[in-house]
Amino acid sequence: MSLIVQKFGGSSVANAERVMNVARIITDTYKNGNNVVVVVSAQGDTTDDLIEKAKEINPNASKREMDMLLTAGEQISISLLAMAIESLGYPVISLLGWQAGFFTNSSYGMARIHEVKTERLERELDQKKIVIVAGFQGLNKYEDLTTLGRGGSDTSAVAIAAALHADRCQIFTDVTGVFTADPRKVENAQKLSDITYDEMLEFATLGAQVLNNRSVEMAKKYNVELEVLSSMVREKGTIVREVANMEKMLIRGVTKDTDVARISVVGMKDIPGNAFKMFSRLAQKKINIDVILQSVGRDGTKDISFTCAKNCADDAVAILEDIFSMEGAVVSSDTTVAKISIVGAGMQSHSGTASKMFGALYEAGINISMISTSEITISVLIDKELADKAVSAVHKAFFG
Repeated sequence: MSLIVQKFGGSSVANAERVMNVARIITDTYKNGNNVVVVVSAQGDTTDDLIEKAKEINPNASKREMDMLLTAGEQISISLLAMAIESLGYPVISLLGWQAGFFTNSSYGMARIHEVKTERLERELDQKKIVIVAGFQGLNKYEDLTTLGRGGSDTSAVAIAAALHADRCQIFTDVTGVFTADPRKVENAQKLSDITYDEMLEFATLGAQVLNNRSVEMAKKYNVELEVLSSMVREKGTIVREVANMEKMLIRGVTKDTDVARISVVGMKDIPGNAFKMFSRLAQKKINIDVILQSVGRDGTKDISFTCAKNCADDAVAILEDIFSMEGAVVSSDTTVAKISIVGAGMQSHSGTASKMFGALYEAGINISMISTSEITISVLIDKELADKAVSAVHKAFFG
């Protein structure tokens, strides 16, 4: 007998028909002799709707009260799904995050999981019940409800799989697996049979909206084998694990991230400590930095540009103006950019990968403004309006 953890996103349970479809997927897994724990997100746009309701009442509501509100979405999903499974004649119980043993820190809106106490889960599984758990939520030391932030249900599922030593954690989405590019945008995008944790983590970080990067980090740490598959189409998905069959592929895919801003500081003094001052202040405000470009110093000054998430751009500019405006440096931001990346462990042992990517962009008439590389990733910053064209051109160069 295997223990399977299954996670279903909001689109998979968006209406009554889809809830019943998910119930049949779960009960089919159960009928095959498996123990099953299911993690569910809020239905459809429920979370967004709750946020809008909050803004109507209090646009500056505290994060604690927002967490109290937003956890309601998952409670609706788990109870409706449990009712659907009951209607099919199977033993089932729904549990909120704290009932399932999720304990977190007190960072409301972006809590981190401290531990998952599995006693209740194990007790219900011993009674041969299907266990439905509300994703995205937990309880802190003050006995307040907390939420895990964007992609929190993925993280909840992986945490349960790790704590229970599950045989597999299945993440059901609206696509049939992980593709070499977005199949809705790129012709001939190919589904991967498997992919490594590191490659999937780069995919998630660089804009591929298939798995949340925190969930992939946790899966790698605890060696939880993931499968990404569709709740709408019954077919084998993509396996995410430590070692993958490279299938002689140089790169595994092309990603696009339009949630990017480029911040530039022009004319800052070229003296020791200025870069440290800049990035330490940004780190204090928890602004994550990605691509960094520094010019050669001239006339006692230098220029530094970097990228961050678009919603952090205003804060970053304000911080840097506070530091450098007295020096005469000019701080600016540009949110009309996109980051295009290729990912693949195979590129470590192959020369000419960057040249092939840059050649494809050149032939498509697309200019590159910044470049970043790592062992398994090459990223470029381009005009956002050309992002889809760039992804198609680069994908064609590598995959035909």
